[in-house]
Amino acid sequence: MDQSLDIYIGWDSREPIAYDVAEKTLKDHASVPVRVFPIKVQELVAQGVYTRDIDPLASTEFTYSRFFVPYMAGFKGWALFCDCDFLFLDDIAEILALRDPSKAVLCVKHDYTPKATVKMDGKVQTNYPRKNWSSFMLFNCEHPSTQQLTPERINSESGAYLHRMQWAADDEIGEIPMRWNWLEGWNEKPETGTPGAVHFTNGGPWFKDWQNVDYGDLWRAEADKVEPGWQPV
Repeated sequence: MDQSLDIYIGWDSREPIAYDVAEKTLKDHASVPVRVFPIKVQELVAQGVYTRDIDPLASTEFTYSRFFVPYMAGFKGWALFCDCDFLFLDDIAEILALRDPSKAVLCVKHDYTPKATVKMDGKVQTNYPRKNWSSFMLFNCEHPSTQQLTPERINSESGAYLHRMQWAADDEIGEIPMRWNWLEGWNEKPETGTPGAVHFTNGGPWFKDWQNVDYGDLWRAEADKVEPGWQPV
């Protein structure tokens, strides 16, 4: 199999520095060739590809556009998606060994029920089965089930259908180790070392009220390199 990886990271105009840190730390640790692309819903709208109505429950600009990754990859090979609120601390090459042609998609199968009802930026915290499964997905873009994710289907199907991965059979959803989508404030810290990737799903250090989160010091150090003098919002 090809030992390179295309990676698509959700981009949100309210927190561009989060994307910048995710991209930087992913590339810094990668021992294999990676190409990183931002998913900007405004560009998909301008292309006439994204036609969904605005969802008041959507917490980010990439709530639905993430599912365009197989389409953006030309339904060829493998492609990784992650939210922008990630800090990578290990080599993404580890993910390549998990590729299984029998699977349509692989993810960390969290059993996550957030306690808070409001997210970091005041958005409603919506609970649903398989929550956070879709925040880090390795797509097998050539799998028949994944190829159902056409623009027409993404624009017309419900959020539940997309995020719960109802477009794939249960046995077509593979598993990624939890260390690659480690939920800050939910998962226990490892006894030694660090997670492969920290997901600041409740709130990240780019917000004023979220400065004391686990691994926040590491994130701020990277942000200082990306944008010296940045300030939390």
